[in-house]
Amino acid sequence: MVRAIGDGLERLLYTRPVPVTTADQLKALLRWERGSTRQVAAVLGVSQRTVQRWVTPKAGSQGRPNPGHEQRIAELVRARWQPLIRARRRAAAEAGGVVVHTRARFGFKAGGGSSDDPRLRRVTGRLNGAVTQQIFAALDADVSEEQHELILGRALGHLYFREAGHRAHGLHVTLKDIDFIEFALQ
Repeated sequence: MVRAIGDGLERLLYTRPVPVTTADQLKALLRWERGSTRQVAAVLGVSQRTVQRWVTPKAGSQGRPNPGHEQRIAELVRARWQPLIRARRRAAAEAGGVVVHTRARFGFKAGGGSSDDPRLRRVTGRLNGAVTQQIFAALDADVSEEQHELILGRALGHLYFREAGHRAHGLHVTLKDIDFIEFALQ
C-alpha cells in the first residue's frame, strides 16, 4: 500500500535526500560506524564477512544483500538520517503548522440537494500546529493510510470547503485517491 501522507511528512523532515541505492545506504552506515564492517554487521545481525562481500563485491560472488537485508538497511538509514535536523523541523511544524498542497479525490456528505460525487481537486492550505500534531501522532502510532486521510480530509474540509467555519456547516469532506501530496514549513 502506498502511504502518500506518511511519505510526504517524511520528505518534509529531511533537508537532504536519503540515499536511494543499497550501495549508498551501506556507505552511510559505514560512515556512521567509522568504517567498521564489524559494527555494521552487528547492527544488521549478519556476519562481518557478509558485510565485506556487500561492500567489495567480486566477480562470481554474492555481492548484493537479499531483499530482506536491503529493506533492513533502508529502514536503518531512514531512521538515522539527519536526526537533529528532523527533530528541529518536526518541532517547527508542530508549533507553527504546515502548508499542504495536494491533488486528490474529495467527496462530500451533506444535507439534501448537495452532490456527494467525489471529484479530483487540487487544494493548497495551511494547517495549524494542532492538526499537524495530530497527523504526526498518527504517523508515530503507525495508523492506516485511511486514518491519515480522515484526519487530513477533516482539516482540509474545514479550511478549504467550509472556509474555516464560515459556510457549509454540517459538510463532511472525505479524502481518497491521493495523486500527490507535499508538505512545507511555514
